Amino acid sequence: MKKFTYLFFSFILSTTFIQAQDHGFPFGRITYTELNMNTYALDTAAAAVVLEEFGEAYIDNGGNHNLIFERHLKIKILKQAGTSQADFAIFLYKQDNSDTNRERIRSVVASSFNIENNTIREVKLDAKSIFKENVNKYYDATKFAIPNVRVGSVIEVHYVLESPFIFNFRTWEFQSDIPKVSSEYWATIPGNYVYNMSLKGFLKLSKNENELVKNCFEPGGGNKADCARYKFGMKNIPAFTEEDFMTAKSNFISAINFELSEVKMFSGGTNKVTKEWKDAEDELRKNDKFGVQLKRGKDIVEGHVSSVIEGESDPLRKASKIYDFIKFWYQWDEVYGKYSEFGIKKAFAEKKGNVGDINLSLIAALRYAGFKVDPVILSTRENGLPIELHPVISDFNYVIAKLNLEDKSYLLDATDDFLPFGMLPERCINGNGRVLGEKESSWVELKPTDKAKELSQLNLKLDKEGKISGTILRTYMGYSAVKKRKRIHGFSNEQAYVDDLNNNWHDIDIKKFELKNLDDLSKPLAESFEVVMDAYDGLPNQALFNPFILGKWNKGQNPFRSPERLYPVDFGVPLEETLILNLELPEGIEVTELPENLALGLPNSGGRYIYQVTVAGNKLMANNSLVIARTVYSSAEYHYLKELFNRIVYAQNIDLVFKRK
Repeated sequence: MKKFTYLFFSFILSTTFIQAQDHGFPFGRITYTELNMNTYALDTAAAAVVLEEFGEAYIDNGGNHNLIFERHLKIKILKQAGTSQADFAIFLYKQDNSDTNRERIRSVVASSFNIENNTIREVKLDAKSIFKENVNKYYDATKFAIPNVRVGSVIEVHYVLESPFIFNFRTWEFQSDIPKVSSEYWATIPGNYVYNMSLKGFLKLSKNENELVKNCFEPGGGNKADCARYKFGMKNIPAFTEEDFMTAKSNFISAINFELSEVKMFSGGTNKVTKEWKDAEDELRKNDKFGVQLKRGKDIVEGHVSSVIEGESDPLRKASKIYDFIKFWYQWDEVYGKYSEFGIKKAFAEKKGNVGDINLSLIAALRYAGFKVDPVILSTRENGLPIELHPVISDFNYVIAKLNLEDKSYLLDATDDFLPFGMLPERCINGNGRVLGEKESSWVELKPTDKAKELSQLNLKLDKEGKISGTILRTYMGYSAVKKRKRIHGFSNEQAYVDDLNNNWHDIDIKKFELKNLDDLSKPLAESFEVVMDAYDGLPNQALFNPFILGKWNKGQNPFRSPERLYPVDFGVPLEETLILNLELPEGIEVTELPENLALGLPNSGGRYIYQVTVAGNKLMANNSLVIARTVYSSAEYHYLKELFNRIVYAQNIDLVFKRK
């Protein structure tokens, strides 16, 4: 099994003394060979390729001793789609509206180069074309577009960024959405700043060196510090392609990350930045938007909870009633967060809030009723996996409740009206979450408690004119039921939903429709249709018929098309899909060329696929069953999955042949 690298580099100074250092590459040195390049040999499909990239970060000796980050890159445009590489947006973090607590761009130099009249013509970026945009309360962006860019151009950019946030020593991503010939990054770190440095991803470094730079940092007062200069590099870097069934890009892209661990004071002593979990727990308990809200929340929900559970003695039913009360009391504003955004009192009064407002209210309500329940902070699938070696609270963007009832525990999220008690939304199923107990914390695995399960039963009859009529019954369970209920409720009424189905089921005419258990989350959702459709017209000699009227996997395409996959395949939840077709044939019609029956299995009980078509008398029966038993499959198992779905797609695209006897 291929695993991604997650290495920590120790802060060790080599004995090499460096007086001066040449690095990077000169701006504007463009060759005819680069301009005449038509394709990139290692990726002939690439729309553009980074020819060279160099970056460095260091702490400025002057002014406020801010962090300086420089990036220089040269890109060859190979196809029309690659011209978008000339559009830049540099995001700048800010903590407030003050000038001191925000990142800024010191300088930008950029040009395009083309061959015109057998000479190399450079067109420079006009400073007036650089503009700043307010993205949100946390970020600004400096944007510009390099002029005169077309297929065949080489573009070059060098910019310098200044940041007061030295605790973030600027992550360097070796991979991007286009391939790179080379990428190198230098980080020069004063000896009194100790960082945890980690390499993520599947690619190996071609350069990993460090040097000692004497007296490189002079913060004033006669104090001086030596620096460690780290040099990291990669060559022939493939483009990073986001594929189906994977979690956040940040989990897999090859990059160097930095996190400030401690600062050694010139006056003596150490200021530790990286905390232990006991310190982080204590801070969260005292936080006005977290622990303090849990204490206040009991008083806010008191009267409501008492009436909700009045007369109920069964603990599980009591907890379920409280869960449903909070779930339907609030309208989620679609904002994530582990903290209460508005405060429970205000959010409860307005019946609206973010994830923190709602789920901290749920915890407070359950605690008021006497339950043992703790908050769990987690990172959603699109946010990436949190670091588990030490607490990085900024890694977590969500909070849920963990209810301990007798010998069983339940993970609860009250933001989704369609989630039954004890089921987490798929966005939360991502590695481990941190349970913040009353005395200490621990990790809990965030795993699905149910499948995405769907059963389709088609009982149909074919007449001599080629018309098919009958009933279709579709039953949804687990996560499939959650998804389907959301879809149906997205329409103004049931008829609007049926009209939409009629528009999408091009060859099927729905005559009657019935829906069961739409709002009863404890039961499977079922929908039945009476339908009429054309199987063929006339049947002079023979006609083709595909039994997969509904339910072709991924619209008849294999979702796994890459020849190799470095990253795990993550389905989120186990899958189970079954289609059963019973078709009655008229006299004088027979089925020829039946497809081969299939019974395929994945290694290690990973899943199976069964497809059987039989004819007995005038009855045709087809059974199609797919089971994906696990949520995560390693890159080593990718080829088994790919071949399984190749066979599924092939089988589902084979037509049956109807013929006159």
